[in-house]
Amino acid sequence: MNVLDWTASAAATSTALAQAEQLLSAQAVRAHSQAIMAKAQAGQARHFTWHPERMALVSAYVSGVIRQRYPDLKVPYHSRWRHFEAGGVDRWALVAHEQGLDAPTARLERARARIDLAITSVLLDAGSGPSWQYHDLPSGQTLARSEGLGVASLRWWAAGGLSSDPHHPCQADAIGLERLQTADLGLAFQVSETNPLVGLDGRANLLRQLALALKAHPEVYARPDAPGVLRPGHLVDALFRRAPTGQVKAAEVLAILLRTLGQIWPGRHELAGLPLGDCWPHPDAPGGWLPFHKLSQWITYSLLEPLEDAGLTISGLDELTGLPEYRNGGLLLDLGLLQARDRAFHTTRWKPDAEPIVEWRALTVATLDHLAEAVRGELGLTPEQFPLARVLEGGSWAAGRQIALAKRPGGPPPVLLDSDGTVF
Repeated sequence: MNVLDWTASAAATSTALAQAEQLLSAQAVRAHSQAIMAKAQAGQARHFTWHPERMALVSAYVSGVIRQRYPDLKVPYHSRWRHFEAGGVDRWALVAHEQGLDAPTARLERARARIDLAITSVLLDAGSGPSWQYHDLPSGQTLARSEGLGVASLRWWAAGGLSSDPHHPCQADAIGLERLQTADLGLAFQVSETNPLVGLDGRANLLRQLALALKAHPEVYARPDAPGVLRPGHLVDALFRRAPTGQVKAAEVLAILLRTLGQIWPGRHELAGLPLGDCWPHPDAPGGWLPFHKLSQWITYSLLEPLEDAGLTISGLDELTGLPEYRNGGLLLDLGLLQARDRAFHTTRWKPDAEPIVEWRALTVATLDHLAEAVRGELGLTPEQFPLARVLEGGSWAAGRQIALAKRPGGPPPVLLDSDGTVF
């Protein structure tokens, strides 16, 4: 290769790397999704039409769900912690009390434990499929879908299933994660031929890949006083080192997760050697890419409470975006705000990288911003009083489940998804 060729190749690599790094941000998720929304608003989106005349109906429906679920409008953040409270039982509080994690002196270790739990639980939270259930023995409740997955993961974690140290069961560490087998997950989640869980292998592999990511980034997931113990929960220590004043932006938390955990996602695209995670090609997207980072943003939302409990102040919540999964996206289809150009869209089984699915997810992200504004108008609240994280929880996710249940027996989404347990 001559000097000119080498220079051109180096410049192209540098440009591609800069593009890849830009895609690993909440800002890119919103901006790229808005570009597809602009197409839809102009009637030029490839697979969907946009019907703003139905926004009032959708915002009224979501506002009604919020008032029903939270009459005082004191809505918590959209996070995994709500699933641990399924059936009105605060299981986390009970575990924390049993393990002494609720003591005032345990503030930092409590945050580490909660982060260990939240990250591993969210990684196990892709759609369960319609048949799977979990029987929670302590409460006597039988739970399905996200609540079942959340409670199952909490019980497994609390029993030491993700820890390598029998004296410290309530943690997840690299050694414990790396050695787990798919059969361990199946046993903990009560999987059988009559109780199948979608994507069991994919979920177990995510946790094993998480172990490798922790080991690859000791600057975040190890502590100077415990260099041999790599835990997701050590993120709180890293954030305090980076921000001694305790002020951290939500988008910065997401950026750390995207850069340190990007390698865990299987079979995803790379650009300039950088894993892009939940990012997919689309011909109408800026630079040809639509990033979503759904599970990474779900983790970030789920870390807000543990980080704030530790003493950090998290700002800029609305820099994060709505989550493009089948409850939020299904709501928009079921109430006609988005409509598929081809009716076969609803009878075809799609993989996550299919162009119509990628477009639907982008329009979901962008529409949720419009919907949040309309819902605040219905409720008479400001963005500061009712950030997107509360609209989602109150909110669009619950409304998506409610309308699905009203329209279809068992409440499946209006889209058939071929999930491997790592996207939806």
